[in-house]
Amino acid sequence: MLLAIDAGNTNIVFALMDGREVRARWRIATDARRTADEYVVWLSQLLALEGIDRASVTGVVIGTVVPRALHNLRMLATKYFGGEPMIAGEGGWPFRLDVEEPQNLGADRALNVIAAHAAHGGDLIVVDFGTATTFDLIDYTGAYKGGIIAPGINLSLDALVTAAAKLPRIAIEAPSQNLSVIGRNTIDQMHIGIFWGYVAMIEGLIARMKAEVGRPVTVIATGGLATLFERHTGAFDRIEHDLTLVGLAMEWERAHIQGERAPA
Repeated sequence: MLLAIDAGNTNIVFALMDGREVRARWRIATDARRTADEYVVWLSQLLALEGIDRASVTGVVIGTVVPRALHNLRMLATKYFGGEPMIAGEGGWPFRLDVEEPQNLGADRALNVIAAHAAHGGDLIVVDFGTATTFDLIDYTGAYKGGIIAPGINLSLDALVTAAAKLPRIAIEAPSQNLSVIGRNTIDQMHIGIFWGYVAMIEGLIARMKAEVGRPVTVIATGGLATLFERHTGAFDRIEHDLTLVGLAMEWERAHIQGERAPA
Protein backbone atom coordinates (compact mmCIF):
# COMPACT_ATOMS: atom_id res chain seq x y z
CA MET A 1 0.00 0.00 0.00
CA LEU A 2 0.98 3.59 -0.59
CA LEU A 3 1.17 6.13 2.23
CA ALA A 4 0.02 9.47 0.77
CA ILE A 5 0.76 12.57 2.84
CA ASP A 6 -1.02 15.84 2.08
CA ALA A 7 0.59 18.55 4.21
CA GLY A 8 -1.51 21.70 4.34
CA ASN A 9 -1.21 24.90 6.32
CA THR A 10 -3.71 23.79 8.98
CA ASN A 11 -3.69 19.98 8.90
CA ILE A 12 -1.66 17.12 7.52
CA VAL A 13 -3.66 14.20 6.13
CA PHE A 14 -2.09 10.74 6.09
CA ALA A 15 -3.90 8.22 3.90
CA LEU A 16 -3.30 4.60 3.00
CA MET A 17 -4.01 4.20 -0.71
CA ASP A 18 -4.87 0.93 -2.41
CA GLY A 19 -4.41 2.08 -5.98
CA ARG A 20 -6.49 5.24 -6.16
CA GLU A 21 -8.83 4.16 -3.37
CA VAL A 22 -8.47 5.46 0.18
CA ARG A 23 -8.23 2.53 2.59
CA ALA A 24 -7.81 4.67 5.74
CA ARG A 25 -7.03 8.27 6.57
CA TRP A 26 -5.96 10.29 9.58
CA ARG A 27 -5.55 14.00 10.22
CA ILE A 28 -3.16 15.85 12.52
CA ALA A 29 -2.55 19.57 13.07
CA THR A 30 0.35 20.92 11.02
CA ASP A 31 3.38 21.64 13.18
CA ALA A 32 6.71 22.00 11.40
CA ARG A 33 8.52 21.20 14.65
CA ARG A 34 6.96 17.75 14.96
CA THR A 35 9.70 15.14 14.50
CA ALA A 36 9.69 11.93 12.49
CA ASP A 37 9.73 10.00 15.78
CA GLU A 38 6.60 11.79 16.98
CA TYR A 39 4.84 11.14 13.68
CA VAL A 40 5.60 7.42 13.74
CA VAL A 41 4.43 6.90 17.34
CA TRP A 42 1.09 8.52 16.48
CA LEU A 43 0.80 6.80 13.11
CA SER A 44 1.78 3.35 14.40
CA GLN A 45 -1.03 3.41 16.95
CA LEU A 46 -3.56 4.35 14.28
CA LEU A 47 -2.32 1.63 11.94
CA ALA A 48 -2.61 -0.88 14.76
CA LEU A 49 -6.20 0.18 15.44
CA GLU A 50 -6.98 -0.56 11.78
CA GLY A 51 -5.18 -3.91 11.99
CA ILE A 52 -2.56 -2.83 9.46
CA ASP A 53 1.11 -3.75 9.74
CA ARG A 54 3.52 -0.89 9.08
CA ALA A 55 5.51 -3.24 6.84
CA SER A 56 2.59 -3.31 4.40
CA VAL A 57 3.42 0.30 3.39
CA THR A 58 5.60 -0.09 0.31
CA GLY A 59 5.97 3.56 -0.67
CA VAL A 60 5.45 7.13 0.48
CA VAL A 61 4.41 10.15 -1.58
CA ILE A 62 4.27 13.67 -0.12
CA GLY A 63 2.55 16.79 -1.34
CA THR A 64 3.13 19.88 0.77
CA VAL A 65 2.53 23.62 0.79
CA VAL A 66 4.53 23.93 4.03
CA PRO A 67 8.24 23.71 3.13
CA ARG A 68 9.33 23.70 6.79
CA ALA A 69 7.35 20.50 7.42
CA LEU A 70 8.99 18.58 4.58
CA HIS A 71 12.25 17.64 6.30
CA ASN A 72 10.61 15.70 9.13
CA LEU A 73 8.08 14.05 6.80
CA ARG A 74 10.95 12.95 4.57
CA MET A 75 12.74 11.58 7.64
CA LEU A 76 9.58 9.68 8.60
CA ALA A 77 9.61 7.92 5.23
CA THR A 78 13.32 7.11 5.11
CA LYS A 79 13.71 6.08 8.76
CA TYR A 80 10.48 4.20 9.36
CA PHE A 81 9.09 3.19 5.97
CA GLY A 82 12.29 2.03 4.37
CA GLY A 83 12.88 4.37 1.48
CA GLU A 84 13.12 7.84 0.03
CA PRO A 85 9.66 9.35 -0.50
CA MET A 86 8.44 10.82 -3.74
CA ILE A 87 7.85 14.57 -3.43
CA ALA A 88 5.01 15.60 -5.72
CA GLY A 89 6.01 18.36 -8.12
CA GLU A 90 9.74 18.02 -7.53
CA GLY A 91 10.29 17.05 -11.15
CA GLY A 92 7.60 19.33 -12.55
CA TRP A 93 3.91 18.77 -13.23
CA PRO A 94 2.47 16.72 -16.11
CA PHE A 95 0.22 19.48 -17.43
CA ARG A 96 0.59 22.92 -18.98
CA LEU A 97 0.54 25.86 -16.58
CA ASP A 98 -0.85 28.73 -18.62
CA VAL A 99 -0.29 31.41 -15.97
CA GLU A 100 2.21 34.18 -15.27
CA GLU A 101 3.86 32.54 -12.24
CA PRO A 102 3.72 28.76 -12.79
CA GLN A 103 6.34 28.16 -10.10
CA ASN A 104 3.97 29.52 -7.45
CA LEU A 105 1.16 27.00 -7.93
CA GLY A 106 0.70 25.07 -4.68
CA ALA A 107 1.12 21.30 -4.72
CA ASP A 108 -2.42 20.73 -3.44
CA ARG A 109 -3.91 22.74 -6.30
CA ALA A 110 -1.70 21.02 -8.87
CA LEU A 111 -2.71 17.59 -7.56
CA ASN A 112 -6.36 18.61 -7.80
CA VAL A 113 -5.80 19.57 -11.43
CA ILE A 114 -4.34 16.13 -12.20
CA ALA A 115 -7.11 14.16 -10.49
CA ALA A 116 -9.99 16.32 -11.72
CA HIS A 117 -8.92 16.28 -15.37
CA ALA A 118 -8.40 12.50 -15.28
CA ALA A 119 -11.94 11.97 -13.98
CA HIS A 120 -13.88 14.56 -16.00
CA GLY A 121 -13.88 15.89 -19.52
CA GLY A 122 -14.36 19.47 -20.62
CA ASP A 123 -13.64 22.66 -18.71
CA LEU A 124 -13.53 22.38 -14.93
CA ILE A 125 -13.58 24.61 -11.87
CA VAL A 126 -12.20 22.99 -8.71
CA VAL A 127 -13.16 24.67 -5.43
CA ASP A 128 -10.95 23.49 -2.56
CA PHE A 129 -12.03 24.39 0.97
CA GLY A 130 -8.92 24.52 3.14
CA THR A 131 -7.09 27.19 5.13
CA ALA A 132 -7.76 29.30 2.06
CA THR A 133 -10.56 28.58 -0.38
CA THR A 134 -9.19 28.27 -3.88
CA PHE A 135 -11.02 28.29 -7.21
CA ASP A 136 -8.99 26.74 -10.05
CA LEU A 137 -9.84 26.68 -13.75
CA ILE A 138 -8.72 23.71 -15.86
CA ASP A 139 -9.51 23.77 -19.56
CA TYR A 140 -10.61 20.82 -21.68
CA THR A 141 -6.97 19.98 -22.58
CA GLY A 142 -6.00 19.68 -18.90
CA ALA A 143 -4.09 22.97 -18.81
CA TYR A 144 -4.21 25.08 -15.68
CA LYS A 145 -5.54 28.52 -16.66
CA GLY A 146 -5.54 30.35 -13.32
CA GLY A 147 -7.90 30.88 -10.43
CA ILE A 148 -8.77 32.67 -7.23
CA ILE A 149 -7.46 32.57 -3.65
CA ALA A 150 -9.96 33.66 -0.98
CA PRO A 151 -9.75 33.53 2.83
CA GLY A 152 -11.06 30.25 4.19
CA ILE A 153 -14.26 30.37 6.19
CA ASN A 154 -12.39 29.69 9.44
CA LEU A 155 -9.97 32.52 8.69
CA SER A 156 -12.92 34.84 8.03
CA LEU A 157 -14.50 33.94 11.35
CA ASP A 158 -11.19 34.30 13.23
CA ALA A 159 -10.65 37.77 11.74
CA LEU A 160 -14.16 38.86 12.73
CA VAL A 161 -13.90 37.62 16.32
CA THR A 162 -10.36 38.97 16.78
CA ALA A 163 -11.20 42.44 15.50
CA ALA A 164 -14.54 42.85 17.28
CA ALA A 165 -14.04 42.69 21.04
CA LYS A 166 -17.67 42.02 21.99
CA LEU A 167 -18.38 39.25 19.49
CA PRO A 168 -18.23 35.68 20.86
CA ARG A 169 -16.44 32.79 19.22
CA ILE A 170 -18.94 30.52 17.49
CA ALA A 171 -18.78 27.17 15.74
CA ILE A 172 -19.25 27.18 11.98
CA GLU A 173 -22.21 25.05 11.02
CA ALA A 174 -24.75 24.79 8.25
CA PRO A 175 -28.28 25.88 9.17
CA SER A 176 -30.56 22.93 9.85
CA GLN A 177 -34.08 24.40 9.73
CA ASN A 178 -34.13 28.18 10.03
CA LEU A 179 -32.95 29.49 6.66
CA SER A 180 -33.74 33.13 7.38
CA VAL A 181 -31.01 35.64 6.61
CA ILE A 182 -32.40 38.16 9.12
CA GLY A 183 -30.94 37.32 12.50
CA ARG A 184 -32.76 38.30 15.67
CA ASN A 185 -29.83 37.89 18.06
CA THR A 186 -26.05 38.32 17.89
CA ILE A 187 -25.21 34.62 17.48
CA ASP A 188 -27.72 34.13 14.65
CA GLN A 189 -26.51 37.28 12.92
CA MET A 190 -22.92 36.01 13.06
CA HIS A 191 -23.92 32.60 11.69
CA ILE A 192 -25.80 34.26 8.85
CA GLY A 193 -22.99 36.64 8.00
CA ILE A 194 -20.34 33.94 7.97
CA PHE A 195 -22.28 31.06 6.40
CA TRP A 196 -24.62 32.77 3.94
CA GLY A 197 -22.02 35.41 3.18
CA TYR A 198 -19.64 32.64 2.22
CA VAL A 199 -22.26 30.90 0.10
CA ALA A 200 -22.88 34.18 -1.73
CA MET A 201 -19.14 34.56 -2.36
CA ILE A 202 -18.88 30.99 -3.70
CA GLU A 203 -21.86 31.38 -6.01
CA GLY A 204 -20.82 34.83 -7.18
CA LEU A 205 -17.23 33.90 -8.01
CA ILE A 206 -18.22 30.69 -9.78
CA ALA A 207 -20.81 32.59 -11.84
CA ARG A 208 -18.21 35.18 -12.86
CA MET A 209 -15.67 32.49 -13.78
CA LYS A 210 -18.26 30.62 -15.89
CA ALA A 211 -19.25 33.82 -17.68
CA GLU A 212 -15.62 34.54 -18.50
CA VAL A 213 -14.99 31.02 -19.82
CA GLY A 214 -18.08 31.18 -22.02
CA ARG A 215 -18.42 27.39 -22.33
CA PRO A 216 -20.07 24.72 -20.17
CA VAL A 217 -18.04 24.15 -17.00
CA THR A 218 -18.23 21.33 -14.45
CA VAL A 219 -17.71 22.53 -10.87
CA ILE A 220 -16.08 20.15 -8.41
CA ALA A 221 -15.83 20.86 -4.68
CA THR A 222 -13.21 19.24 -2.48
CA GLY A 223 -11.57 19.76 0.92
CA GLY A 224 -12.69 19.14 4.46
CA LEU A 225 -15.40 21.81 4.56
CA ALA A 226 -17.00 21.07 1.19
CA THR A 227 -19.94 19.19 2.73
CA LEU A 228 -20.74 22.21 4.91
CA PHE A 229 -22.18 23.95 1.85
CA GLU A 230 -23.48 20.97 -0.14
CA ARG A 231 -27.13 21.22 0.90
CA HIS A 232 -27.38 25.00 0.63
CA THR A 233 -26.06 25.81 -2.82
CA GLY A 234 -26.49 24.46 -6.30
CA ALA A 235 -23.09 25.77 -7.37
CA PHE A 236 -21.36 22.37 -7.28
CA ASP A 237 -21.86 19.59 -9.80
CA ARG A 238 -19.79 17.11 -7.80
CA ILE A 239 -18.22 16.83 -4.36
CA GLU A 240 -15.08 14.71 -4.35
CA HIS A 241 -13.46 14.67 -0.93
CA ASP A 242 -10.31 12.78 -1.91
CA LEU A 243 -9.23 14.74 -4.98
CA THR A 244 -5.80 15.72 -3.60
CA LEU A 245 -5.08 12.22 -2.30
CA VAL A 246 -6.06 10.69 -5.64
CA GLY A 247 -3.73 13.18 -7.32
CA LEU A 248 -0.89 11.99 -5.07
CA ALA A 249 -1.59 8.35 -5.98
CA MET A 250 -1.64 9.27 -9.67
CA GLU A 251 1.69 11.05 -9.42
CA TRP A 252 3.16 7.97 -7.73
CA GLU A 253 1.81 5.79 -10.55
CA ARG A 254 3.16 8.13 -13.23
CA ALA A 255 6.65 8.23 -11.71
CA HIS A 256 6.85 4.46 -11.43
CA ILE A 257 5.50 3.81 -14.93
CA GLN A 258 8.10 6.22 -16.30
CA GLY A 259 10.76 4.51 -14.20
CA GLU A 260 9.84 1.12 -15.62
CA ARG A 261 10.01 2.48 -19.17
CA ALA A 262 13.31 4.29 -18.69
CA PRO A 263 16.26 2.71 -20.55
CA ALA A 264 18.73 0.79 -18.44
